[in-house]
Amino acid sequence: MASSTAVEQPSVAGQYAPTERTVPTRARERASYDRESVHAILDAGYVCHLGFVRDGAPVVLPTLYGRIGERLYVHGSTGSRPLRAAGEAGDAGIAVCVTVTHVDGLVLARSAFHHSLNYRSVVVHGTARRVTDKAELTAALDALVDQVVPGRAADSRPASAKELAATAVLCLDLDEVSAKTRVGGPSDDAEDLALPYWSGVVPVTTTYGAPVPADDLAPGIPVPAYLTGLAGS
Repeated sequence: MASSTAVEQPSVAGQYAPTERTVPTRARERASYDRESVHAILDAGYVCHLGFVRDGAPVVLPTLYGRIGERLYVHGSTGSRPLRAAGEAGDAGIAVCVTVTHVDGLVLARSAFHHSLNYRSVVVHGTARRVTDKAELTAALDALVDQVVPGRAADSRPASAKELAATAVLCLDLDEVSAKTRVGGPSDDAEDLALPYWSGVVPVTTTYGAPVPADDLAPGIPVPAYLTGLAGS
């Protein structure tokens, strides 16, 4: 595993300190350590990929996440592999890598080699620990729900004691973090500009449809305002 020793500059206000693991080997100009940029990318999504090593082999799992300040919470069940590993590790926790990616456009160049994507991504390295404090667990679960649909946690029944016992959450401090983005059009070679192939960007966006009520929803319960706003976004 690569050392996490800082390789550029120490942490300053509003910035995460670059490390050997967070400085990319290619396209370094796309990397950013700005806290606001990192938070904005994280807050724009709710699905992450959690990577860790289990029984000597790498494992990557998609799961939900939520952010509270400088801490990321990752959802799981008490029987899932990363949660079991974190429980077995106790206070030591487990080494993980969490990634979040948004695709904003398909970049089509004249040459196959220069095809690309416009994207925003965040990579977090660190030690994840299982949340055992009841108050923190409750706050983390609320954050996970609100990460997907802002305002929903306060508009649903809180988890029961039985449900809390069956749910596990990992916490990961935002310490060794980087963002990476690509924007703009294709980067064709000068000798390819006259080729008769279409070149440009196909934008990619996420949209929400109109809420569909459950078949057993009681009559008279209106669609919450936070859902109508979501459908219009």
